[in-house]
Order: sequence, then structure tokens, then C-alpha cells
Amino acid sequence: MLRVTKLTDYATLVMSVLAAAPDDAVVSASELAERSGIELPTTAKVLKPLAAAGLVQSFRGANGGYRLARDAREISLADIVTAMEGPLAMTECSIHHGQCELEPSCHLRSNWQHINAVVAEALAGVSLYSILPDTSSPSAEKRIPLRLSV
Repeated sequence: MLRVTKLTDYATLVMSVLAAAPDDAVVSASELAERSGIELPTTAKVLKPLAAAGLVQSFRGANGGYRLARDAREISLADIVTAMEGPLAMTECSIHHGQCELEPSCHLRSNWQHINAVVAEALAGVSLYSILPDTSSPSAEKRIPLRLSV
């Protein structure tokens, strides 16, 4: 089973809390922890790579905290996954040539590269904004467009 790590899942949740905050609002780490339901140490842990990747801005001081570095429509799930886990790769050989001892006799590398590209494209096509709940209608549900290349 393929799945993102728990920290990447938490990072996505923290990013969605920031995206739902009023424009340019700076939200403290403790407030982010409270709103997301994630423990403060874990919230602080996920904020570091998000800031290092340029997805959030941090502000020090009494009114310090975090806010998105750019509009939620411009941040993709691929950006968040990459910030937390590094380059998107389904297998070691789908990104790095020469990392597998079976590479000389294996015919699967190009297939994994294609699958990797499809997954990366799908994640890049989903913006942080698109996963926010639609607050205009209590029963409204946002749909993520599904386009898989063949």
C-alpha cells in the first residue's frame, strides 16, 4: 500500500488551517495546533520543513506566527508532499538512475517512471484551496478534478 507519512498528512492539515485563516492573518503555532487537533510539538515539527520550502512564512515576536507564503490556489499537494518527503518517487529507480542493483536486468524502470509522472501530475493538479471545505453552503462539497494521463 502506498501512503504518505503521518507528518505529511499533518502538514497538509496545518496548511489547510492556514489557508482557511483570513488573508494575511498570522496564526501562532499553538493556535494552529489547537485548530488542527495536532499536538504542539508535532505542529512545530511540520512547520519547519514547510517554512524551509517557502510554503509558509514565519514571524517572530509577541504577535508572531505563520501564514501562507503565497495564495492557497498556487500551492499544490505536490508542493506539500515534496516539502515533507523530498522528490516524488514511487520507487528509487523512478527518479534516480543507478540506485538499484537489479537495474541492468530489470525492464520496469520506464514503467515506474511513467506511473511516477502520473502520480506527480495528479498531486500537482490539486491545489490547497481545492481541498478546503466550501463554507458558502453547509452541504456543498468541493470536487477535485481527476485527470490521469494514459
